[in-house]
Amino acid sequence: MSEKSGIVILGIFAADTAYKAKRLPHIAETLMGSGFSLGPGGKGSNQAIAAAMAGGKVTFISRVGNDPFGVMALAAYSQAGVKANVMKMDGVSSGAAFIFVDEVSGDNAIIVVPGAAGLIGIEDVDANRVEIESAAIFMTQLEQPLEAAVHGLAMAKRAGVKTIFNPAPARAIPDEIYRLCDFIVPNEVEAAELVGHPITTDEQVRAAGRTLLDRGAQAVIITLGARGAFYHSAGQSEFVPAFSAGNVIDTTGAGDAFLGGFATAISEGQTPIEAIRFGSATAAIAVTRPGTAPAMPSRAEISALLRRS
Repeated sequence: MSEKSGIVILGIFAADTAYKAKRLPHIAETLMGSGFSLGPGGKGSNQAIAAAMAGGKVTFISRVGNDPFGVMALAAYSQAGVKANVMKMDGVSSGAAFIFVDEVSGDNAIIVVPGAAGLIGIEDVDANRVEIESAAIFMTQLEQPLEAAVHGLAMAKRAGVKTIFNPAPARAIPDEIYRLCDFIVPNEVEAAELVGHPITTDEQVRAAGRTLLDRGAQAVIITLGARGAFYHSAGQSEFVPAFSAGNVIDTTGAGDAFLGGFATAISEGQTPIEAIRFGSATAAIAVTRPGTAPAMPSRAEISALLRRS
């Protein structure tokens, strides 16, 4: 059998409409904002573009509407070098997201409407069986229906493909999904939701890692924003510091940048800790730029930051 290569990502596209202001408005209140942007987004879509920009060979599985936002999505994949196995649907809109960005801190709050991608099902996974089973990496999240994610992870796992599961947005997940994860990668909010306790101290982070490993995951990575990331497996437990690449402008998509970089590095045979450093460098550059997919750095930029650090 030929050697497995490349990254297959199942997820949604959503057009990101980002509004920058001093705070979120209250009900019935109107606030003046200080900035606006429109661009391609959605966790899976962002991860696919980040991985391709970082040097990965990427196939993205999704659905979009036959509308201007769908045209935007396909143009973004073409520009980034992503192979788009994306169904265009008539009569249903592409996904869209409202993103509030704090104009001082760069922190964000998001509302996502999946649109056409909310109709992703097991049939989309089955239609891409050959590419999933021949890939080095299969990665998915929770913005599309859960049954599609589980089906994809199970298909990849049976074929000996390394699986990366990003349990986002935070929600309850079935126990069976943990056993399908070579890497489960929540952020601190998602990890707290999964384990049922806060993730603020280092010991709480370690405890969450142990819990998720006990549920069946092969390895756990908890991303901690400016605190870096925590890696936990049966044989290794380590905090990996974050990188700094300049002033933080917009943290939207930082986790997706990390995951895209991490998946690329793992697909190339890097160790988990090396891959976490690669993903962290990817995210560090992305947050110094506005927007999501347009902010994803090139392989040359990531390599330059790693050399300097």
